Amino acid sequence: MAMADISIVPIVEEKNSSLGEEVAAIHEELDKHKDKVKYELTPMSTVIEGDIEDLFTVIQALHNVPVQRGWTRISTDIRIDDRRDGEAHTIEEKKARVNQFKN
Repeated sequence: MAMADISIVPIVEEKNSSLGEEVAAIHEELDKHKDKVKYELTPMSTVIEGDIEDLFTVIQALHNVPVQRGWTRISTDIRIDDRRDGEAHTIEEKKARVNQFKN
């Protein structure tokens, strides 16, 4: 199992432009892939987990959403944790592990 932290941002040239509507459109596309990946929206990015091949397929579909909505420049940041030693952990397991060390 792999995990990816992904941020897709259409380049906006206007000041004070909100991207909430664009993020919502990207998450509508992500909802179509619930059978392949699990995901969690964070304030700065979206974390998705699943088979590495599925992650790449889903990421490509997500990257294309702003293009389909008329944006001509998109910045996509991807960070992947692909653990293949049998010790893969889910989003929930990783958060629980951190929380066990909190006072």
